[in-house]
Amino acid sequence: MPKIFEVFGYPLSVQNPDAIKARQNALCPFMGSDCDGGGNRYLSQVDLTKNSQLQSIFPKHTKVPAGVCSIQLKDNESPWIVCPRRLLVLGREKAIGRAHQTDAENEVIRLLGYPKGTKLGVWSEVKLKFDEKVDGISKSFDYTFDYIVMPIGKVKLADLAKSVGSLDVLKSKFENAGYTIALRDGEYFVEDCPMGIPSIVEIMTSSTSGGNKTKRTTIPQSFEDALLGKKHEAPSINKRQVWARMVSQLIVKSEVGIHWGGKTLWLIQDNLAKYISESTALDLQKFLSTNASEVNMLSFSYGSQYKNPSDVINLHDHELYAGNISSSVATKPSFQDMIRAPIKPDVKRLVARLAESKPVNQFIV
Repeated sequence: MPKIFEVFGYPLSVQNPDAIKARQNALCPFMGSDCDGGGNRYLSQVDLTKNSQLQSIFPKHTKVPAGVCSIQLKDNESPWIVCPRRLLVLGREKAIGRAHQTDAENEVIRLLGYPKGTKLGVWSEVKLKFDEKVDGISKSFDYTFDYIVMPIGKVKLADLAKSVGSLDVLKSKFENAGYTIALRDGEYFVEDCPMGIPSIVEIMTSSTSGGNKTKRTTIPQSFEDALLGKKHEAPSINKRQVWARMVSQLIVKSEVGIHWGGKTLWLIQDNLAKYISESTALDLQKFLSTNASEVNMLSFSYGSQYKNPSDVINLHDHELYAGNISSSVATKPSFQDMIRAPIKPDVKRLVARLAESKPVNQFIV
């Protein structure tokens, strides 16, 4: 039976002062600030005014996000991460309370390959949408990047305007965004301006099945019951949905990173990596690497830490799967294998299945 494993960063079984404080204040230890429900569960807000018992846990709140980080499908099995903040938060500034993802952050920066000493800027939820004609056919690009990582420095605004757009429009954009613009010798300079080669970091965590309100297995309901110490059942993991979301973007965003001269790095969990290898023609074990390539999946694991946790679990166990998007040799593995069938059923299996129900219609040609 699926159960909540971590809430507000701490395993549900942990009841130390820091865990209690995080729950009372609805704090995310990975962000070092208020939990935002994972950025994509805004509908999972819990109204405390309707539950006096639950409100006593959150004395300063009338509503809280259902801060579920991970779900354990079965006892003694590694939990599935359902919140992208649990896997990695790339803060633009070092948050004081954010000290539980240093291993993941350091490995990401290493794999991106920027020279030591490079000052990097981080932008989150960057949406690029535009239309263009290619060989007379209208094409559109509409993608949002979890994080863009790019070197920053002092740039002369006039030089940037030559390739990006109108000087006045650019100046206004930078000012409205809060950049520092300095005037020196009649020239405008932008401090901490994006410059150099950009890279893409994508966080791919699991989706839940949605649950059943009657059985109290939705995220908000299981969150309420779990915090009150009641027997609870969480929604299950929708493995195929998370694979579908990933495969729809994997090649495109990897190609964009290559086009920019940088790298695209996908952060996943070992549970998802295993599911991908089992359900597609892609055998990730053939792509184990220490260095980045065209497609890069950095997989993190709880290891055995989930068995007897006493604090926030730092996901320091990781493996990199890296390789080419495609191969010129038909028998050589590539990441395009992810969209191929894992195995092919023979006709006998099909006939055996069709024997279970009569046809819904018939035609004579």
